[in-house]
Amino acid sequence: MHAKDKQPNDTNVPPEQTGSAESIADHNSSADGSTGTDSATTLEESLRQAELKAAEHHDAWLRAKAETENVRRRAQEDIAKAGKFAIERFARELLVVKDSLELALASEAMTVDSLRSGTELTLKQLGAAFEKSALSEINPLGAKFDPHRHQAISVVESAEEPNTVVTVLQKGYLLADRVLRPAMVVVTRAAA
Repeated sequence: MHAKDKQPNDTNVPPEQTGSAESIADHNSSADGSTGTDSATTLEESLRQAELKAAEHHDAWLRAKAETENVRRRAQEDIAKAGKFAIERFARELLVVKDSLELALASEAMTVDSLRSGTELTLKQLGAAFEKSALSEINPLGAKFDPHRHQAISVVESAEEPNTVVTVLQKGYLLADRVLRPAMVVVTRAAA
């Protein structure tokens, strides 16, 4: 006999166990005397339990999805507020500087000395506001030229070491470690 000629019944399985599901149910009902309604009832009960469990999982999924959307929305609102009010602390520090300038302009008896001392005091207040906000000055006079922090406006011949900053035309500023504005400088080159 060829392998393709083999039938499923060719094994040593009794014929009553090789039939369809209906014949198996008939066999089971005839074997123990029940009509198969008990098995149908347990199947229906199992199906009901599975549907309840599926509904429970679906409800939990919907709740988790809604919570995720709420968290995402709140995070977007927080980011928008952070961007909108990021300079609040710095602005509060600048109010003191503005108040000092207004007081100076409102003064009737201004002399050059009082104007100078008031301006120096206001500059100190501004420097304190910068310091509190991690805003620092770049004043590279006599330092090596750094293209990340300095902007060379011109080059002059000098006996000093090449690429040395000899003049600062405009100070630069750092915000934390980020360059807010590079210092505008004049650098040296080797004499010809």
